[in-house]
Amino acid sequence: MGVDTRHNKDRKVRRKEPKSQDIYLRLSVGQAVQVSGKGTNSTFNRVVLKRLFMSRNNRPPLPLSRMIWKMKLPGRENKTAVVVGAITDDVRVQEVPKLKVCALRVTSRSLTFGQLALDSPKGCGVVRLSSPPKGRGFERARDRRASGGYKNKPWSLPSY
Repeated sequence: MGVDTRHNKDRKVRRKEPKSQDIYLRLSVGQAVQVSGKGTNSTFNRVVLKRLFMSRNNRPPLPLSRMIWKMKLPGRENKTAVVVGAITDDVRVQEVPKLKVCALRVTSRSLTFGQLALDSPKGCGVVRLSSPPKGRGFERARDRRASGGYKNKPWSLPSY
């Protein structure tokens, strides 16, 4: 008798399109695919496309203050800030320096991903920014710890 192999880990799970039905998101994906289809198969295009496919939970918002701080780093003057996600307003910021921004959602004016694709198809002069995932880190770790008050145990028949 042969041993049955487990095929549950054979398939590589990755998104090939966004799960969201948002037409603006799908339009941005279409424009990004058009640019990468023109022979500019750069790493920048692949990363932006991968981030456009991500769920909303994995695209956390980036505060305006963090974006200003990141763009003030040396070597980032006169570059476009690309955020695949939302940029939220920050009331603590009194003066906003002149920035060129491309984002999915922002409270004021910014470039669309189509305009970015025309402006710099290979991602030259562009800085990719993203917010750190805050999410449910503690909830994820609860399953791994023995003393978390909750532990996924293998199912067994109840003993009466």
